[in-house]
Amino acid sequence: MRITILNGEPDSASEFEDSVRRVAARLADSGHLVSLLQIRDLDLKGCSGCFGCWVKTPGECVKQDASATVCRAVIGAELVLLASPIDMGFTTALLKRAVDQMIPIVHPYFLVDGGEFHHRARYAKYPEFGLLLGAGQDTDGEDIEITTAMWKRTARNLKSRIVFTAVLDSISDRTAEEVADELTAVA
Repeated sequence: MRITILNGEPDSASEFEDSVRRVAARLADSGHLVSLLQIRDLDLKGCSGCFGCWVKTPGECVKQDASATVCRAVIGAELVLLASPIDMGFTTALLKRAVDQMIPIVHPYFLVDGGEFHHRARYAKYPEFGLLLGAGQDTDGEDIEITTAMWKRTARNLKSRIVFTAVLDSISDRTAEEVADELTAVA
């Protein structure tokens, strides 16, 4: 399976960063083709809502940044793992910025889906999504619940769904390798 991991951890020396690398290594050792994108190292300017990706350069951001790399990695995957520590009750701004710049992967046109307005699909197939969250000492169950619900809505808007959620924290006895094995079983 082709798996893209979008890592929203800003600190390259953190415990969560180490866990993400271990998950990626375990998935690769299990035979998956894994692409780990360190968002902190990418030049992402952020979506300005200019609609250029829909009208000027359909399917690609008009800004000259790494958003095309992110979009291609996402569309080329069968599973996208959104990885981020929980910071102040939600995933990091790095992860949010990268996902915001995925708007070119859908059309600007709308349709009614399940009684709601959603963008039309640009591609015939979209990857499924998973969440890998790092819980800090100030993270509680409500933070995890709200974060998961928000990302489920985002996945739906991107013509996908969340098929896996795992939380790594300092009190859990789950290792990164165990999480990777659980993900492999779901994927």
